[in-house]
Amino acid sequence: MLKTIKKKKLQASGGCFAIVASRYNGRYVDSMMRAAVSELKRAGAKQIRIVRVPGAYEIPLVAARLARNCSPHAQSLTSSGIRPAAIICLGVILRGETVHAAHIGEAVSHALMEVQVAYEVPVIHEVLLLENEAQARARCLDPQRNRGREAAQTALTMAQVMAGLRAK
Repeated sequence: MLKTIKKKKLQASGGCFAIVASRYNGRYVDSMMRAAVSELKRAGAKQIRIVRVPGAYEIPLVAARLARNCSPHAQSLTSSGIRPAAIICLGVILRGETVHAAHIGEAVSHALMEVQVAYEVPVIHEVLLLENEAQARARCLDPQRNRGREAAQTALTMAQVMAGLRAK
């Protein structure tokens, strides 16, 4: 059952966040992106960097570059001079008549997991593999169930978790 996303009182503590968003299936991804940006701003994010890529398959490459630049061991910062506290990855993959969508979804999932573990930067995976446009509308266009807002809430929470671990 599809859950309603509850509003949470999370604080960004002035942090910087990055969003990597696919242009493919733009109607749905753009809606998730707007919801994520709104949630981050509401929480007081100092800066939100948005990077657009052609499709879901390209998301991990950009996420890896951002993560490498902002990992605890990195010498360089992002072009803004601020390290993102988390990277939110947004995309929509709709199944078709072949298994291509499943291959893309699996590759993206695996790559994003590797990025966050390798660079110790939260990478929020909201690249949705959906059966049809009805599912996309429900998860991306419905304000009560928008997965972009959920992704931003997860990013805010993980940024706090990681900051707490670094402090100890």
